[in-house]
Amino acid sequence: MTQEFNEGGVSFRYPESWVLEREEADGGWTVTLQSKETAFLVVTLDQTMPAPEEMAKTALEALRSEYPELEADSAVDMLAGELAVGHDIEFFSLDLANTVWTRCLYCATGTLLVYWQMNDLELPTMEPVVRAVCQSLRVEE
Repeated sequence: MTQEFNEGGVSFRYPESWVLEREEADGGWTVTLQSKETAFLVVTLDQTMPAPEEMAKTALEALRSEYPELEADSAVDMLAGELAVGHDIEFFSLDLANTVWTRCLYCATGTLLVYWQMNDLELPTMEPVVRAVCQSLRVEE
């Protein structure tokens, strides 16, 4: 991990080979990290402070509208030293199984959504990279 993102009380490290794009959003921002393959990670800060459970539900519903047959399990983890709620999701697209992981948590400046997705062919090589990015995540309290 050689690059670092740091804004609004949220920071994380990511591989220099990944491309970071930042977009303003109503009441916050979204950062997308794209690998050279299809794996990507999205971090969204919503300063209107929706409940993490609602933000996770909204993300799941948006994905379900595109992939009605997806399978999702509720999940609770520690992320950035905080309790994070979300889903572990699997679906098929273009004959490939895809894995999605969402987690939402409160931080000092808003509600944070972390979303990563990759096809199952990439899991052995990309999941450890994405998990390292998530482990480097820090939020101000």
